[in-house]
Amino acid sequence: MSTNRGRPVQNLGAKSGAKSSSVKFSLTQQPAHMDAKNSRLLNDCRRRIGVVGYGHLGKYLVDAVLAHNSLALAFVWNRTLSAIQGQVDDQYILEDLAEFAERKPDLIVEVAHPKISAQYGESFLQVADYMVGSPTALADQEVETKLRKAAQNHGMYIPTGAFWGGEDIKKMADRGTLKALKVTMKKHPSCFKLNGELKTKNEAVRTEVCVLYDGPVRGLCPLAPHNVNTMAAAATAAHNLGFDQVQGCLVADPSLKDFHIVEVETWGPGDREAGSAFHVHTIRKNPSNLGVVTGSATYASFLSSMLGAVGRGPGVHLC
Repeated sequence: MSTNRGRPVQNLGAKSGAKSSSVKFSLTQQPAHMDAKNSRLLNDCRRRIGVVGYGHLGKYLVDAVLAHNSLALAFVWNRTLSAIQGQVDDQYILEDLAEFAERKPDLIVEVAHPKISAQYGESFLQVADYMVGSPTALADQEVETKLRKAAQNHGMYIPTGAFWGGEDIKKMADRGTLKALKVTMKKHPSCFKLNGELKTKNEAVRTEVCVLYDGPVRGLCPLAPHNVNTMAAAATAAHNLGFDQVQGCLVADPSLKDFHIVEVETWGPGDREAGSAFHVHTIRKNPSNLGVVTGSATYASFLSSMLGAVGRGPGVHLC
């Protein structure tokens, strides 16, 4: 990809309710001198992207699409319409998500809430490729089953986000050599958006490190739907283990004021107890501010995922 001109995109943070940060991306833009006829021809062959959700991440992706000369914005939808009005040209705003097919998208990117996949995922996949930005939705076995079944004519793409080594883990799962997988996420307590007992437990954290959860990813997703998409992506990649066998550990650490930490431990053939099993342990430190759910490096990862969500045919794919 050529990078003729880049422009900064401001006001970035988590999907919603995050503090602003500044992230730059460099994308090829349409030449200013292009005449109307050539411009129409170019628009006709662009990949049309529909964006569902206009929080900080949604805004980042919308700006990226508008800046890219091989992409076109089919629509942007947000639950709160007033959040888009005045921010995006009216021609792009979709008020009723049920009317998405009228905009003829090639790829629909969800960065709003897991409920979107449960309600619209099947319909999206009848019309276009679908990138599930909130893969915690797949922790619901019924939702995962129906979306995998629906991905027969178009591709369902799972962005890796902060999940490091996803393709290698998927290859091990494909071969049946993946024996165990654990993902540990460590953040400052203010960076968690939690439900139920985990919310109460996290609010009580003061100065000491606290393990909020340690167990199967399926049980964690409903309690932390905004925080554990990395774990959900891992459970999807590790399809021979799935959400019930992939382990997730959530840690609140008051000392982590500048980073989110994601550790991925993978085990293959061999004797784990004897210490002779295949084992890979990665540690990812993602710069972040206090109170921010999504670390800054994850934005660029989502953009790369969106650009890579093309041409792989039906089925479920990491991107």
